Amino acid sequence: MILAPRRAVLAGLPALAALATLRPAQVRAQAAAPTGPFSLPPLPYAASANEPHIDAQTMEIHHGRHHQAYVTALNNAVKDHGQLAAMSLQDLLAKLDQVPEAIRTTIRNNGGGHANHSMFWQVMGGRGGAPTGELAEAITRDLGGFDKLKTDFNAAGTGRFGSGWVFVTVARDGKLALTTRPNQDTPLFEGQRVLFGNDVWEHAYYLKYQNRRADYLTAWWNVLNWEKVSERYAAAKAGTLTV
Repeated sequence: MILAPRRAVLAGLPALAALATLRPAQVRAQAAAPTGPFSLPPLPYAASANEPHIDAQTMEIHHGRHHQAYVTALNNAVKDHGQLAAMSLQDLLAKLDQVPEAIRTTIRNNGGGHANHSMFWQVMGGRGGAPTGELAEAITRDLGGFDKLKTDFNAAGTGRFGSGWVFVTVARDGKLALTTRPNQDTPLFEGQRVLFGNDVWEHAYYLKYQNRRADYLTAWWNVLNWEKVSERYAAAKAGTLTV
């Protein structure tokens, strides 16, 4: 048996301690992290932060496996295309028609998935409630008020056949609109910006809600972080909101 020098062992202890604090899904995500221009953003809160409305196991699998898979596939798609690899995600998706046909569908699906989920993690981790200030005024002006927004948003999510997303988009002038997209499509394809949105793929809710998508949509409002959504609204008006 070859023993490592005591100094080397001691030097490695902080890294081992940090690794020990990670949950298995986080370890897998870090181990699988690809080399490339795109990377998996860390959750800005604990996986359990959205309990009881979204369980920690769903968050871990959704973030560490599903989202990581989109990032890996996206990096693999652009690895031999230097110009694409150098583009920002929002620009890449807005210029999808300029992407070589051989990889266009891969980038559409996985780039869209990366963008949608990067937004998704940002707007959760809160305690729900209602929007305030300028954002609340915009919701009243453009979407008929917060109660109507929730009703219409939930109906759109329930009515989306198969997998997809429900979004509230925001224009540079602050105007809001409600829309849905199939699969991992995103308003970024049309150069629009997303204020917030909810994932209605079954992997987002099935462990807890099974086929009760409507219950999931209703519960999801309890984990929205309106402070973050307001920050995104201000960034959109300033022209600095990315995905």
